[in-house]
Amino acid sequence: MAAGSALTPATPRQGVLDLGVEVERVVAGVEMGVLENGLPFLTQRGLAEMSGAARSTIQELSQEWAEAQRTGVFPKGRMTFFRDYLSRNGYDEPSLYVETTTAGSAHYAYTDVVCMAVIEYFAFEAQRTNEKAIAAYRNLARFGLQNFIYQALGYSPPDKWKYYHDRVSLMQGGAPDGHFIIFNEVSGMIIDLIDADLAVNDKTIPDISVGRCWGDHWNANGFDAKFGPRVKFEHNYPSYYPQAASNPQYPWAYRNEALAEFRRWFRHDYLVTRFPRYILTKAHLLGGQAAAKQLGNLYQPAAIAGPKR
Repeated sequence: MAAGSALTPATPRQGVLDLGVEVERVVAGVEMGVLENGLPFLTQRGLAEMSGAARSTIQELSQEWAEAQRTGVFPKGRMTFFRDYLSRNGYDEPSLYVETTTAGSAHYAYTDVVCMAVIEYFAFEAQRTNEKAIAAYRNLARFGLQNFIYQALGYSPPDKWKYYHDRVSLMQGGAPDGHFIIFNEVSGMIIDLIDADLAVNDKTIPDISVGRCWGDHWNANGFDAKFGPRVKFEHNYPSYYPQAASNPQYPWAYRNEALAEFRRWFRHDYLVTRFPRYILTKAHLLGGQAAAKQLGNLYQPAAIAGPKR
């Protein structure tokens, strides 16, 4: 659904995300698709079709939600229903849709939690409920919107480990003798991110974030003089990465004498203070701010229990 359509959500722009549409089609009159991170969605037109509501009504809902989120005031009625429903399901975004760009055109995608809220509302809560919404709700309650869209589009999620494993293969033996490289040292964090269903691929490369922050720490503390100068080493991305167009890359390798300092900094500085901010920039890949905040707290120090009384 391009931005130039006759009706588009009039909510404030969240900013176009670096996330495209993997597949989008009309199936049985319903416009649907899957984002690059595997999140299924309905377009505004598709959501209107499944909920039995007018497309203009979905647009009005989007406007009302954005205004309520901006002001913190949720008028009684349908906005309180959506606030309560979405909050229970961990959704607290400023907009009901995800805006992405594909081939220069904006797309507005309503992901599964929002779609289910809208369908349930028009099935049971609206002043004028409708049979189409009731039928859709019953079908989706058994099947799930994600499975429904995946099967309707013939979509199979890709192997979430492929990108990581292919980089591991190319990195083997890559560290110069007597040196360590960032990718190898942060592999545990990368595995945790993949386990948490953050798509670690050509658009999400955590070792770049760590490398930049560590480089700043290195320079600020004059570690060339303390540990010995860092050196460049040759690194290649897998051929299907866009970054492979500029292969070979030449990131830094650091002397093993600095490894203890790196691990201290990584555990007590990066993971505690910088990692949560990095993850929030990936909220759209995780399904929203709530999921990102939960993952961002993964490495926070455990609270020290007080003395037992």
